[in-house]
Amino acid sequence: MTSQPVTMTEPAADGRFGAFGGRFVPEALIPACRTLDREFRQAWADPAFRGELTRTLGLYAGRPTPVTPATRLSAELGVNLLLKREDLAHTGSHKINNVLGQGLLARRMGRTTLLAETGAGQHGVATATVGALLGLDVTVFMGAKDVERQELNVFRMELLGAEVVPVTSGGQTLADATSEAFRHWVGQSETAHYCIGSTMGPHPYPWMVREFQRVIGEEARGQCAALLPSAVPDVVVACVGGGSNAAGTFAGFVNTSAQLVGVEAAGGAAIGQGSPGILHGFESYLLQDDDGQVLEAHSVSAGLDYPGVGPEHAYLADSGRARYVSATDDEVLAALRKLARIEGILAALESCHALAWVLRAAGTAELPTGSSVLLTLSGRGDKDAAQVRELLK
Repeated sequence: MTSQPVTMTEPAADGRFGAFGGRFVPEALIPACRTLDREFRQAWADPAFRGELTRTLGLYAGRPTPVTPATRLSAELGVNLLLKREDLAHTGSHKINNVLGQGLLARRMGRTTLLAETGAGQHGVATATVGALLGLDVTVFMGAKDVERQELNVFRMELLGAEVVPVTSGGQTLADATSEAFRHWVGQSETAHYCIGSTMGPHPYPWMVREFQRVIGEEARGQCAALLPSAVPDVVVACVGGGSNAAGTFAGFVNTSAQLVGVEAAGGAAIGQGSPGILHGFESYLLQDDDGQVLEAHSVSAGLDYPGVGPEHAYLADSGRARYVSATDDEVLAALRKLARIEGILAALESCHALAWVLRAAGTAELPTGSSVLLTLSGRGDKDAAQVRELLK
């Protein structure tokens, strides 16, 4: 555990956040990663690029998203719960923030194709959407199991013009889709940009994706200042798989007094149950056996069944700046129904992991009565409706 202040700014020169991160890719991808690092730095320092991204996020994606007081649920729980509504962004989740940034960067770099991995399908839908907007071809890799349980999002991607490639290797979920996307990028790095959907992968992806998602936390901090007498919530909570919505949210509050809480799926809790290892180009906590073989993760949510976690989250956990807990499938389903029936909001299963912890912790020492809580609703639950209907039978 480090005593250095955590600022969520630029990682070290080798792409590390403390002991985590780095760049572990085949030799053939080193030039592509270095080019992306250089091009992102130049674009992020260019007011014209930043201005175009901000305008597009506003005029096309619908930013800023509101912070909604959950009035009835707050009264029941005895805490002041505020919801950052990424479910109201275009395409229905926070994924559009990152993909618009990477899409504009890919076009600036002269790339003609976007490659993407997806689990719950929201990143795939966002990538297909941005590809249509910018005139870029899109290929999305998706585990065959996820193709089956996210049929609606597969249709949405195809309707938007993307090619969806089912991945039948391994556990046929997000980790396998990511591996397949990397394999294709090796042969297409001169013409294609791999649009990673979360704060994972080799440097500069964890840093770059967090910066594109920082808009969530920066907006929310200003909105909380207008809604709360203390200006800053006592607790800021978000779900964590790879961890982009949480990283973007935490970036807005890391230098405040707010406690930061990330909620993993109980069957995919890499921070809670894993150990350091290397996967998909970065070092972080992974679910693995004694021989270092990566284990299959499980979650009711297709977006959180990843056996690792973004390296900056591993660093935040080790530094003590953020705390990571988990929620079970049953708790998540109960949280989804509770929010729908009390607040009229149908949230994604991913987001309901964060809500499940709030429901469990409210009124305890973890979340005392009277606390103020900002929770990022990372996406809407339309995509999960058919799956939830079957589960609730």
